[in-house]
Amino acid sequence: MNLFQRFKYTIEADLHQLFDKKEQKNPIAMLNQYIREAEKQTEQTGKLLERQGQLKEKLDQEFKQNAEILAKRESQLKLATSSGEQDLIDFASDEVAAYTARNNTLQASIEASTREYFELERKFETMKHKIKDMKVRQLQLMGKENVTRAHHQMDGMIAKNNKTNFEDLESYIDKLAYQIDKDHEVTSLESRLAQLEKNVTEDTPVLIENK
Repeated sequence: MNLFQRFKYTIEADLHQLFDKKEQKNPIAMLNQYIREAEKQTEQTGKLLERQGQLKEKLDQEFKQNAEILAKRESQLKLATSSGEQDLIDFASDEVAAYTARNNTLQASIEASTREYFELERKFETMKHKIKDMKVRQLQLMGKENVTRAHHQMDGMIAKNNKTNFEDLESYIDKLAYQIDKDHEVTSLESRLAQLEKNVTEDTPVLIENK
């Protein structure tokens, strides 16, 4: 099974089935690992694609060089034929046949290599799109997880098991308010008593002693 087939089977795996694995309790962490593995495979595929492009360039260079030598040998064959020297004719004919066969082989190889390159390139682009889609899914799951956590915390604050906290706080505030009112009342009474004492003092006549 080659790299592309392995990636195909992996990329088409159902995420929900993957999340159900007993050893994976955190779907976000598992998806992160899944994406890292897919990125690694995509990187390896990119290197293979680059290598295929380099091989295709070498085939093109070989074809070009072979075509130049073939043209030269064909020209030499014409000269040899004109000279009538059979040994030169035979040699030139053999050379032309050899370079022609190689030329045909190279041309077929280049055509096949070109088709294979574009097929690999197409699959490589598909792999990159799959990873982009997985990253979008990753963000969606992270957002969903965050909302779930927020709801859980808020529900916990509002739930009955936290009602006592609010009741205690309300009771404390009521006690504090009562104490303030009481202190104010005491202060007001003391102020009134002090005013009475002052009034009594002012209304009491001053006795003058006889000398």
